Amino acid sequence: MHPNQVYHTADAQRNLDFARKRAFGVLAVSGEEGPVISHIPFVLSEAGETLDLHLVRSNPIARMLTTPLKVRIAISGGDSYISPDWYEVDDQVPTWNYVAVHLTGILELRPQEEIRELLDRQTSFFEEQLRPKEPWRVAKMTPDVLDAMMQQIVPCRMQVTGVDGTWKLSQNKPDPVRMRAADGVAAYGLGTDIHTLAELMRGAI
Repeated sequence: MHPNQVYHTADAQRNLDFARKRAFGVLAVSGEEGPVISHIPFVLSEAGETLDLHLVRSNPIARMLTTPLKVRIAISGGDSYISPDWYEVDDQVPTWNYVAVHLTGILELRPQEEIRELLDRQTSFFEEQLRPKEPWRVAKMTPDVLDAMMQQIVPCRMQVTGVDGTWKLSQNKPDPVRMRAADGVAAYGLGTDIHTLAELMRGAI
């Protein structure tokens, strides 16, 4: 998280909405030898109070879940390098604009019998976004194959206790300067989802 509070003006609801829509992040846990990290898709509840995910049994984090763990999930959005030339004002330096939301909470294992319902919810969430393609459903799998695969993963739930977000969009610059930087991102941006980032910088979404 960037320390400058000018980049932390998004309220909890906007941060949660972003995390819910993105539905993919980096799960981080403190281990005995340092941070343990896993990239995971998830389903965030409508109220933003719980977050469900699954892990492969062999995942080090899954093996650590003999008791509930304090964890953090970092969810990234659009990002790009910002060239000082795009500002068209003197004495500027390069930077990187981005959107990132961090969810903090307590992660615990859930009963294994919940894994099928979790898989149904996760696949439905993503597959519905692919329409008009007919959604793929877990039920399409051969039952024995599905059962064998489900035994290899474990359901987990995170109780969300903290929400924070950095929306670093050059909002510390005058409006005309920020708009020129947004144009530079849209045309030449180096990063991910640069067009969404440019629109955010323009204040359009």
